[in-house]
Amino acid sequence: MLPCLNKKIFGVDCMGCGMQRSIALLFKGEFAAAFQMYPAIYPLLLLLIFLGFNLFVKFRYDQVIKAGLMITTILTMIISYVIKMKIIF
Repeated sequence: MLPCLNKKIFGVDCMGCGMQRSIALLFKGEFAAAFQMYPAIYPLLLLLIFLGFNLFVKFRYDQVIKAGLMITTILTMIISYVIKMKIIF
């Protein structure tokens, strides 16, 4: 696995820390462990699948779907990071 430069230099996890391990757990079929490692893996995976599928098939409201998936992914990343870093009491 590639080391996180942010964690190596500053000693603090970044918002992407755990993504590689989560993907490895997905390939092993350990879906719950993948979610525990990096909760944003499923919205991110859904977004990537939709973007890939949208290259070949155009939907009527594809911009709305993309925006919704992006917002969901970003919010999941931020909320899980805040919880992981215990910023909120």
